[in-house]
Amino acid sequence: MATRVEPPNGFRSQGKHYYTMWQTLFEIDTKYVPIKPIGRGSYGVVCSSVNMETNEKVAIKKINNVFENRVDALRTLRELKLLRHIQHENVIALKDVMMPTHQTSFKDVYLVYELMDTDLHHIIKSPQPLVNEHCKYFIFQLLRGLKYLHSANILHRDLKPGNLLVNANCDLKICDFGLARTSKDNGQFMTEYVVTRWYRAPELLLCCDNYGTSIDVWSVGCIFAEILGREPIFPGTECLNQLKLIINVLGTQHEADLQFIDNPKARKYIKSLPYFRGVHFSHLYPRADPLAIDLLRRMLVFDPTKRITVTEALQHPYLSNLYDPSCNPSAQVSINLDIDENLQVRMIREMMWREMLHYHPEAVCSHA
Repeated sequence: MATRVEPPNGFRSQGKHYYTMWQTLFEIDTKYVPIKPIGRGSYGVVCSSVNMETNEKVAIKKINNVFENRVDALRTLRELKLLRHIQHENVIALKDVMMPTHQTSFKDVYLVYELMDTDLHHIIKSPQPLVNEHCKYFIFQLLRGLKYLHSANILHRDLKPGNLLVNANCDLKICDFGLARTSKDNGQFMTEYVVTRWYRAPELLLCCDNYGTSIDVWSVGCIFAEILGREPIFPGTECLNQLKLIINVLGTQHEADLQFIDNPKARKYIKSLPYFRGVHFSHLYPRADPLAIDLLRRMLVFDPTKRITVTEALQHPYLSNLYDPSCNPSAQVSINLDIDENLQVRMIREMMWREMLHYHPEAVCSHA
């Protein structure tokens, strides 16, 4: 549980109070009262809390020493910029970003999100039975949120069960936009680390220079399969092993399905693999709805140019009783992140501060 403590060095910042949770000090706005820690990652600790002004339950994520690693700082800035523009039922809402006391020397960032009960990873690993309607509703919501993101020119690039938050009533929201990019971004981002390996599309594993929204569709297919089978479909130990597992299931690809591979060495490697007949998904998931199997088959296509799109997936017969095009509009404007990957820490800090001011217009004058 959260324990109220005295401020470090006896110095109390105005409008802040202090708690410890899991050996982590939280210096947070007095309107938030922490309840208990609910998660921990490389970034820091997340706790549940109540906004005493609105009586709303929220989640507060403390990112420790955010500028210690410039790449992590860029990820945080990207999430701040993206979530300020995104408003969709199936994307996590960023409610607030707390203002630090010192503009030029703050080290920690506190993000305030709407509170969710768990994530899809925990649900898949739990003994809780998942019937066809659960599976259908989860995939529908994931695709619905993704359609909105893609229509705004956003590639999520790190979809996996742990990045899909779920409530007790099975509402699903996409989170963690630290690796997201807009399709207007070019250059470096095409070759840097993307997507947790088990959910990584073939074109990424094969180091293709140009990729698009179809990488997210592949990840959705991997998640879909994991819900059906309650375990990852392609749990590769490293990159080449990952490709072998994929070919083992999908079967050896025809020459025409390798045209997208622009790297000669990568194409040669794929051709060098032993012949595999492949495994039909209905054999892997014998209890699954045949329509679910058909949709899964269209998502997990090796050649990204032949993979189903998000909109086509939503229109698939498997989701016909859930999808209504009139209730699933596209984003009104496309988003351009316009973040220079070579930004130095001082500038990243300044840009973060500007993002925080959007949530605290009252602070604009006092810090002008």
